[in-house]
Amino acid sequence: MTTPFDGIAPLPHLGVIRAEGEDAVKFLHGQLTHDFALLDLQHARLAAFLSAKGRMQASFIGFKRSPTEVLLVCSRDLLAPTLKRMSMFVMRAKARLSDASEELLLYGLAGSAIEKVAGSAIQASAKADLGNISVVGLVPAGAVPRALWIAPAGTPAPEGSLLPDTLWTWGEVQSGVATLTAPLVDAFVPQMLNYESVDGVSFKKGCYPGQEIVARSQFRGAIKRRAFIAHADVSLQVGAEVFNASEPDQACGIVAQAAPAPGGGWDAIVVLQLAAAESGALHADSAEGPALRLGTLPYALKDDL
Repeated sequence: MTTPFDGIAPLPHLGVIRAEGEDAVKFLHGQLTHDFALLDLQHARLAAFLSAKGRMQASFIGFKRSPTEVLLVCSRDLLAPTLKRMSMFVMRAKARLSDASEELLLYGLAGSAIEKVAGSAIQASAKADLGNISVVGLVPAGAVPRALWIAPAGTPAPEGSLLPDTLWTWGEVQSGVATLTAPLVDAFVPQMLNYESVDGVSFKKGCYPGQEIVARSQFRGAIKRRAFIAHADVSLQVGAEVFNASEPDQACGIVAQAAPAPGGGWDAIVVLQLAAAESGALHADSAEGPALRLGTLPYALKDDL
């Protein structure tokens, strides 16, 4: 890696939905894949918002700012349609949903920048509040810790060296946890992005849209696609199809997130049919396209839940 993955990065590609009100937590608990009813003020949740068919419409990092206020960080390109769709289900609940993106600053923290800001390391899914600033631990990029920094607009930026946008995006890929973006709406059930293995799905909570399909996929062994980290010598684009040389006429996967690698080429999170991943000979765009080489996820897949 030619540039140390250590410092801070503004995150303009992310936005924030605010849910507030007496029933805000209860409402989100009934809409998302994770348990928000048991969420305290010291932790965050990875969660997804699904269609009735169990397909991901958006993904979030969600946490409470107070017992009646929850912030949901998501891809900015999905915020407006997601906010509109979720608002349709509020009905008589005492909850208000709004776009809070312009009211808040978001930065990514990597490496030593986390301790400079928070005073100590923060584990993935843990949250520390420093006055009106919240710092949320993210899944590491390989061995490098990462965190999300959120504060009211006008707050001075966190301390640390400024990272290039592409380097932070590369760190997102290296975490193995893809953030859903517009090209991938309706493409995956959560397990295809390994969300159940990184604590993005609760199988013990009550109903939510798509729950039956998610549970059936898990407990009937119907998960035939998984997310992997891959490398190519050329650029990769989100939504690009992946092919196996043995079946050139049918795609076996799709690129879910991609970024230029500091050492050259591109790294990506790719969702693949398990059989294709095991057989190798993977190529982007066509069976004769650039070769993909699979890497190692920074977390273990959980088969027994």
